[in-house]
Amino acid sequence: MLQAVIALCLFINGQLVEHRIQDSISDCLKHKREAERNISMDNKRFMCGEVEAEMEYNSDGSTTIGKIIKAK
Repeated sequence: MLQAVIALCLFINGQLVEHRIQDSISDCLKHKREAERNISMDNKRFMCGEVEAEMEYNSDGSTTIGKIIKAK
């Protein structure tokens, strides 16, 4: 199912490596600041934004991003 969500994305060397759903843009920016302070790695970039994503439903009832279709 396609859904618009706020995502915190990690890019390494320009390639999308990981993405996590966030409750709001302010939560996303908070987590982005924390990650930038705590992870010392060259060529990394964190980005917050609204994306259209294919959602996956886990057995525990939670949802995760399966695949990002496009940025909004």
